[in-house]
Amino acid sequence: MKIPILKSIEIHSLRVAIIDETKSYSYSELERQSVQIAKMLKETNIQLEGSRIAVLLNPGFQFAAAALAVWRVGAIFVPLSVNSPDSAILYVLDDITASIILTDNNFELNISALSKRANAQLLNVENAQSAKVILQDILYKSDREALIIYTSGTSGKPKGVVISLGNLEAQMTTLINAWQWSADDVILNILPLHHVHGLINALFCPLYAGAAVYFLPKFDTNVVWSLFKSDRINVFMAVPTIYVKLIADFDAADENEQLKRKEAISSFRMMVSGSAALPVKVLDKWKTMSGHILLERYGMTEIGMAISNPYKGERRAGFVGMPLPGVQVRLFDESTNLLIDNDEEAGEIQIKGPSVFKCYWNRSEVTANSFTKEGWFKTGDLAVRNNGYYKILGRISSDVIKSGGYKLSALEIEEQLREHPNIIDCAVVGIPDEEWGEKVAAAIVFKTELSLNFDSQLTQWLKERIAPYKIPRIWRFLKELPRNEMGKVIKNDLITIFNQKNDTSA
Repeated sequence: MKIPILKSIEIHSLRVAIIDETKSYSYSELERQSVQIAKMLKETNIQLEGSRIAVLLNPGFQFAAAALAVWRVGAIFVPLSVNSPDSAILYVLDDITASIILTDNNFELNISALSKRANAQLLNVENAQSAKVILQDILYKSDREALIIYTSGTSGKPKGVVISLGNLEAQMTTLINAWQWSADDVILNILPLHHVHGLINALFCPLYAGAAVYFLPKFDTNVVWSLFKSDRINVFMAVPTIYVKLIADFDAADENEQLKRKEAISSFRMMVSGSAALPVKVLDKWKTMSGHILLERYGMTEIGMAISNPYKGERRAGFVGMPLPGVQVRLFDESTNLLIDNDEEAGEIQIKGPSVFKCYWNRSEVTANSFTKEGWFKTGDLAVRNNGYYKILGRISSDVIKSGGYKLSALEIEEQLREHPNIIDCAVVGIPDEEWGEKVAAAIVFKTELSLNFDSQLTQWLKERIAPYKIPRIWRFLKELPRNEMGKVIKNDLITIFNQKNDTSA
């Protein structure tokens, strides 16, 4: 089996594949550079087939070429986060027993000490042009391990998710068909490339479709709006926090500039939000600005994308949509060991299909415990279904709060809090309590300075909107919430903040 993106290169060789701020690169240029990097890998005389090759490169042309090069020699591609501390990088290098690290002049000096500690050979992709060996691409079987992506580690130590070539092709093919990717598309990719959202959805999918990917070295709202107005981009994917920042920048612009921006984004083919829950208020505001109902979907590192609102058809606010073609989805109540057949009854999302990952790297017991006997992957996410559409209630481990005999959705309470005109951001967690089991605790980020006793004012405001047992009993007022690179609130860190400070309890 040939690497799927290599098929695309043969078809679209003269089309633009990668664009950055200074240059455009064709598919044929991408192929040539990947061949040169693959030859450099061959010159090491390391046993490459099945080895793990880590890549520490900024998003862009060299990153894409490095991924293809790793696959050309039959190795497993492991993207590293360019923003991770040394300890996190070393954790991954040691966990996969990396044989080689591919990097460039931007990172070579900083990573050299870590490569020695991990006993991995360091290669600079900028030296690849001198390689002279003969290269013959490795043909893969569909179950051959091709990619390891590490989980975000928001609820424990990061785990290496092993994705086979067959998994990768299934994930890409499903999205290309469902979201109608074509070679005429140009996507602006501002997402980290060590996660599924940025790597598969916004890089590999467009490359497989023959589309172009435009990279920015750093997110900047003014630069993004300028690109939107340039008519060069027609597809955009981001996390909710990015849309919030773009909205704030839009609101700060004068009326003439706002009209230009509205006109620019109204012509986009598709705009997607993912990796964290999209507040309905943000969806409504973006619709007012652009005419677009942001396409919200559901996926995770282990399964790729599994559920999506339709490209054409009704997109429901607060819902992530319906199962994608080829993906089986069910809701399961682990307390009763029964499938959920009724609408509005909550259960854990379980997934089956060719896109589901192969295993966790070197964690056979964790892998076994993550699947049912029938082969369904247990996502750990709680959801309800309504007329075929799924609504995520949150992670069972961190977003389902067991308080006074009730099972409460932190996401539902957060959504209600965001309706308050003075709240910019919020997050809700459960804090252990002898009497209640868990107390509902809310961290709030405000637009303006608070008046005294604002926690009691918020409590009173909520009493008119949600059931009394859902109202937070502990409050924290923060300048910002702890988030990872994908915009997800790190709830373990938030719980630590609650435990470190004195209570503001209702």
